[in-house]
Order: sequence, then structure tokens, then C-alpha cells
Amino acid sequence: MQKADFPLKNCASPPPPALLARPSKLFVETTTRCNLGCFMCVKQTCDHAISEGDMSAATFAALAPAFASLDALILNGIGEPLLNPLLEDFIRLAKPLMPPSGWVGFQSNGLLLSESRALSLLEAGLDRICLSVDSLSAETFRKVREGGELENIHDAFSALASAKILTGRPDFRIGVEFVAMRSNFRELPDALAWAAGRGASFALVTHVLPYQSEHAAESVYGDCTDQALALFADWQTKAQHAGLDLKSYFEISMKYAKTAQEQRLMGMVDAMKAEAEASGVLLDLKKLLRQDRRQNQELEAVFAQAREVAADLGIELKLPGAVLAQSRRCGFVEDGGAFVAWNGAVSPCYFLWHRYRCFASGWDQRVQAKVFGNVNDRGVLEIWNGQQYRSFREGVTAYDYPHCSSCGLAPCDYVQTEQFEQDCHIRGVPCGACLWCTGIFQCLS
Repeated sequence: MQKADFPLKNCASPPPPALLARPSKLFVETTTRCNLGCFMCVKQTCDHAISEGDMSAATFAALAPAFASLDALILNGIGEPLLNPLLEDFIRLAKPLMPPSGWVGFQSNGLLLSESRALSLLEAGLDRICLSVDSLSAETFRKVREGGELENIHDAFSALASAKILTGRPDFRIGVEFVAMRSNFRELPDALAWAAGRGASFALVTHVLPYQSEHAAESVYGDCTDQALALFADWQTKAQHAGLDLKSYFEISMKYAKTAQEQRLMGMVDAMKAEAEASGVLLDLKKLLRQDRRQNQELEAVFAQAREVAADLGIELKLPGAVLAQSRRCGFVEDGGAFVAWNGAVSPCYFLWHRYRCFASGWDQRVQAKVFGNVNDRGVLEIWNGQQYRSFREGVTAYDYPHCSSCGLAPCDYVQTEQFEQDCHIRGVPCGACLWCTGIFQCLS
């Protein structure tokens, strides 16, 4: 009998990255200071709780025990990484301790990326950088990135291209981040072509996260889930074939006496709701009825055009969803990520990294930071393997928490509280109102 014929033993699958003994990715906030005043930044709101500071050499050195297992080290948070004068020192410390396949990178507005700075970064071991390009219109660029000029990005590309040659680093990758908004999303295909012509090899697109009510109108994504929209469209077709109009449901539901036709409509909506409940799909009929189908179709068309441009020019393109995904996936937790603030505080994700308010779901949402320890007080691996943090990651990946964005009762007292204790599923994971796991918001990862 050949060796292959014996039954294999002890072949259990390895644990997922979220449950490994070491993090696979570290997101490190090198500074919270910034040299721009972008309107879509949380720091431009009057009631954020983010203090300004730079990560110290001692705090960064405390992360060293985690470097050996990292697939990626991302050196940015709320702030411009290039403002920390120790940035190259951080890279030089971390890079030799990481696996050969691991990479170091960060996102930047590019204003401080002179030729000498680009050269020092690549010599230190930086592997990739992602520059913010939200418009090719100088006027729109100034509006979005207050204090910046499109010419600054052009100069940054030139500096990086020169540094790649001088350091013999053809492997170094330059990318762009595009924040899609109502005022700029149609520019995406041209922005990709512009960036590719200047050396970009990858592009990251994300929707805007509005931190103030006056900016909520800039959101261009559909705020119903893909499955809810598909189910509703199916029943809308059935209603049309039956000569019924679902838009009249709420008006008819208030009537005491209903005609036979109106009773048929009420029965059809009840059947639709029953199917949704059986399928685990939350339906907010009011929200579904006011969806801007035309805008959603235009956004899908722009995304399709962007894919074609990226394929033609060889750009690796990462697009967000045009609507919320019903099937959630928290890439931060599932991929083994940990987030370290400039002062050493350890959090699980972007959503829970800081305390702030936002209007992502159309209502004033208060978010509290979730902190499991500080690397200046305890070892980073001790924090990662602590019972509280591990249980949190297990709870996140179970996805047994509500879809607050799809709930007609939101915001409720469970999530709209100064100190979150549990949600309506009686779970202690404050992720029901998070849209990162629905595929709407993205970052360099």
C-alpha cells in the first residue's frame, strides 16, 4: 500500500487569522496631526475626541514582538504619517523583523513628499504608498482637500518615480485612494487613467464617511442591502404585473376600509415581508421606496467603466460596493488586524479606533472607542491574547449582531448610548451599526 493510501491524521485546518496567537496585520497611527483640513475628516468636526500627538520611538519599539508574524504594517491612522519625523526610523526597525513577504506602507496626502523624503523612505524599506487623488479639477480638489493642490500630487508622483530609480526599487508600489462622493464620483475613470500615467499600479476606492449632517448628502452609495433591493425588485415586478403600486402601501395601510384591490396590495406586502423574514433579510420599506435608482445605476456604470480603464492600464483596482452587502465580512478582524493609536492604545478596527460622531446611516451616530490595553503598560502579544480581546474577535466573526442600517427602529437606545453594553440581540459586540463590514468603506490593508 502506498503512503498516499493511508488515512491522514491530525490534518485539522489551522485557526483563522483572527484567532492566531499573533496579529497578521498592524495598523499603527504614527501621528494624529495633519497639514490639511479635508471636510470629510473626523478632525474637522467640533465634537471629536481625538487629541494631537506623534507616536514615540519607545511606543513603536513596544510593537516589535508582533513584527515577525505580519503580512502588512500600515503606518497611518487619523493624521498625515509624513509629519512624524521618526517615520523612517520606524520602517528601519520593523522591516528586518518582518517575514520576507510582509510589506510596509501608508496612505498620504503627498504634500511633504519631496525628492529627498521619497528617497529616504525607500532607502528605509518602505514597500508601498497610497496617495489621495479625489479629483482632477483643481477647484474640486481644493474643496475636498482644503490646503492642498493637485500639483502637489503630481510632484509627489515625480519624486517617487525618481526614488525608485535611484534606489533600484522597481518593486516599490505607488497607488491612489479615491473617496467617492456625489460631487466627484463621475471623475473616477479619468482619475485612474491620470494616476496610471504617473506610475500608479493600484487604486483603492472608498465611499465618503460623513461626520456632519451637512455632508450626508455627499454619500452616493445605496443605503439598503443588496439582498433587500433584489427581493424588493422581485416583488415590485409582481405587483406591477398584478396592477398594484407598492408606493401606495403606507397610504392604504392607514385606511380603515379598504377595497378588494387595496386588500390584495396589503396581502402582497405581508407575503413579501414573510419571505424576507424567512430569508433573514431586513426590509425597511420606507427606505426602499425612496432609493434613488437612477443614481445607483449611474454609480454602477461609472464603476464598470473604472474596471475597464484599470484592466486596460494594468491597475489593480479595489472598488467598494454600490450598495450595502447583506453578507457582512469584517476584514479588519478576520484578517488578524490590530490597531494601535499614537499613544499606544490597542483597538480592533477603524470603526472603533476613536470616539466620534458620524451620519453614515442617515442618523446622528455616536461611536465609542474600544480599547483592550496599552502597549506602554502591557506587551502587545499579551493584549492580543488576552481573554477580553480574543472573545471580542470571536464575537465579531460570529456576526450575530443586528443590521442597524437596515432597521426601521434605528437609532435605538441599545446603540445610541455613551456606554455600549449590549445590542438587541443581547450581544456585547458594538458592531451592528458598522458599515465597514458591508463593503462600503475601505482603506489600505
